[in-house]
Amino acid sequence: MSVSSEQRKRIIMERLRLDGQVKVPDLALRCAVSEETVRRDLMLLEREGQARRVYGGAVLTKPAGFEPPYLHRQKVKAEEKARIGTRAAELIASGDTIVIDVGTTTLEMAKAIKDRERLTVLTNSIAVAYHLMESLNEGRFSGKIIVIGGQLNPEQQSLTGASGERELAQFRVDKAFISIGGISMERGISDYDLDETMRSRRMVESAAQTIVLTDDSKFGKEAFVEIAPIRDVDAIVCNGAPPKEWLPALKQHRIQWIEAKG
Repeated sequence: MSVSSEQRKRIIMERLRLDGQVKVPDLALRCAVSEETVRRDLMLLEREGQARRVYGGAVLTKPAGFEPPYLHRQKVKAEEKARIGTRAAELIASGDTIVIDVGTTTLEMAKAIKDRERLTVLTNSIAVAYHLMESLNEGRFSGKIIVIGGQLNPEQQSLTGASGERELAQFRVDKAFISIGGISMERGISDYDLDETMRSRRMVESAAQTIVLTDDSKFGKEAFVEIAPIRDVDAIVCNGAPPKEWLPALKQHRIQWIEAKG
């Protein structure tokens, strides 16, 4: 059963905010309409300034200031995020002091931590802290968890605010594991929520090594707030290879690209 024009526009904008781009054949199938109908919808959205048509589909006209709720994001690219998280967990050594920010991919990493001893983990993610607590109780690793406090955001399952940033400033850690909303060689790593981004920025500043966890849907995106320039990143764990045009910058800044293969 096909959906109405207004419903289609809502569907298109939801996918644009989530993925940054849409494809005509995918939308036609999802909405049970012809590809020509979808193209007309995209023309209307372009006239309204909400989208920009490109070959085969459309992209957002500017970086989105909206981030879907945490539970919604967990369902997007779930398999890729699990692979990235598992590979990132392998970078943790016994005795490490690490900090983990809020993100569905960093949550997958937290779930994958095992067979490590004497870890100290700092986090402002309620979900990450919960899963680490379960792992400690089950004996999957040993160590301690420090939850960096602040104001609770139930939708994103995070703790943010100035008090937590002051608390975080006391620590120096070996590795920061950062989840992002966008990455480009020009603007670096960025995310959507101002308060969460400020917390992630403090984590980068506190760490000897910054490791970014991202899937390939974030390539070329510039989210609302910059976390750090690309030169501050030491390693990137991703489900795919980097775009070829990024290779010179990665080499220049000595950034290790780690592909999480299936």
